[in-house]
Amino acid sequence: MSRPIPLHEIGEKEYIDPANQACQGCGGAIVSRLVSKALGDCFVRAEVACCGPAFMNIRAPSIYVEVFEGAGALMTGISRGLKRIGREDVVVLGIIGDGGTVDIGYQGLSAAAERNENILWVCYDNEAYMNTGGQKSGATTPYAATTTTPIGEYSRGKLERRKNVPLLMAMQGAPYVATASVAYPEDLLGKLVHAKGIKGFRYIHVSSPCPTGWGYDPKDTIKVARGMVQSGLWPLYEVSNGILKLNYKPKELKPVREVLKMQGRFRHLTDEEVDRIQGEVDAFWSRLVEKDGGNIF
Repeated sequence: MSRPIPLHEIGEKEYIDPANQACQGCGGAIVSRLVSKALGDCFVRAEVACCGPAFMNIRAPSIYVEVFEGAGALMTGISRGLKRIGREDVVVLGIIGDGGTVDIGYQGLSAAAERNENILWVCYDNEAYMNTGGQKSGATTPYAATTTTPIGEYSRGKLERRKNVPLLMAMQGAPYVATASVAYPEDLLGKLVHAKGIKGFRYIHVSSPCPTGWGYDPKDTIKVARGMVQSGLWPLYEVSNGILKLNYKPKELKPVREVLKMQGRFRHLTDEEVDRIQGEVDAFWSRLVEKDGGNIF
């Protein structure tokens, strides 16, 4: 399993240029910076259509394709090409949005996991297609207002549950799977460094709040992200060879209401709708606690 890495241990050297075109407070930009610092000099980055081009100012060889669903195939090709020339020491990295991971790109993701391709897939999850206007994705939290699930007389936002891709990857037998948050950089850095040393398919899913789509002040990105973790809306855990470990395990979770009311996309919620979300969070948290330290299968 991983261990948190204090920020002072990761060094001051940066692997990204000092400016980008992302929105103020973009969680994805934080992911990009931390990933590059954790992997250092020896990685190749794959990129597909997403918000990524706005904040992928990483100083590393990069290959971009506009095929939204193509990340799994692209990363596979790069990995196998490097193997052919004897450069398996180079990490093949993809920083892919939730749309290109849980929806449009899921076929390629699942197939790459099934083949145990030697790649590191990092999903920065802002819970919608933010680069094309904020349409809901399979990662969107229930009842969230998006441009395709607006609030109106006959609509209460997204009604479906979130698709839990980290556990799906773990159930497929991926050697290493983890969730992380931009509010806990030491935890994220530790998981990235740990994943770097593993051969085979590795998957890290990072909660990356979006002030533009979620409706909060850009200065509050870390505050919102921390609330997601502390309320259980975004649990931190990892699964290594089938064994699950909770990385953040408070005596008591904070009520989801506190973090939901910080976000404009949830301002319409009734008490009954908040209770439904709270009930689903409590049920999933109880299941995670039950499995903590044991096999998930």
